[in-house]
Amino acid sequence: MKKGINAWCFPEDWDAEKLFRTAKELGFRGMELNVEEKEGSIFTLDTTEEEIRRVTETASKYGIEIFSISTAMLWKCPLTSENRDTRQKGIDIVEKMVEIASQCRAETVLVVPGLVTEDVSYDAAYKRAIEAIKRLSESAEEKKVTIGIENVWNKFLLSPMEMRGFIEAIDSPLVGVYLDIGNLVHSGYPEQWIHLLSDQLASVHIKDFKGTVGNIDGFVPLLAGDIDWMNVAEALKTNGYSGYIAPEIPPHPHHPEVLLKATSEIMDHFFHSIS
Repeated sequence: MKKGINAWCFPEDWDAEKLFRTAKELGFRGMELNVEEKEGSIFTLDTTEEEIRRVTETASKYGIEIFSISTAMLWKCPLTSENRDTRQKGIDIVEKMVEIASQCRAETVLVVPGLVTEDVSYDAAYKRAIEAIKRLSESAEEKKVTIGIENVWNKFLLSPMEMRGFIEAIDSPLVGVYLDIGNLVHSGYPEQWIHLLSDQLASVHIKDFKGTVGNIDGFVPLLAGDIDWMNVAEALKTNGYSGYIAPEIPPHPHHPEVLLKATSEIMDHFFHSIS
């Protein structure tokens, strides 16, 4: 297993140089970068090939692999929207992510497959998500980038069996599961998801969750919640997972370096074979 981290774990005003340098100092091997709406971010929808090259070179300077590209924009432009133009915008966002990933040699792009809402029924969401991801899988296969479908709080793909069936319905070697351990514990058990999806896992996110809170405020740093990380680590090892494990935890508002160091040390403790 490989030790990665999402850029959202760092203060948003840090530039690429400080981001990669700090990650290296803390013992991380890979970085997941995010496509943002905010002008001046490391990657946006307007990022040029030259800008991608410079970011990749900076990462290489510190021995950091850019292993994945993520975004929050698919919450605003879901692939399952009632509005055709909104769905197309979501597809365009993922296409840009695949393009960036290919150019900086990232293995994976993280994709939220859609949302079930009062206006978007479950069956409509399923149909539209399948159509969108099948279409996007063509670009992914051409660029040799894996689309990782993440389990999130979207009222959709609520069990490991359903997630498995969804991936099988796409039927592409470059579409898999981006498993978020913290996101699933309010309604399931990490070990079961890992076992049932082991051959489909593209990457893994980690954050902790406090069940007594029970809502979005229950997401907390590692060891501040209820997840048994030894069981998670053992399940990943037993099922032969060898990809990246990456925390996705907001930075501490006053002492970001302290939280980052603690996160790195906790990962080393539980994921003994991590590198």
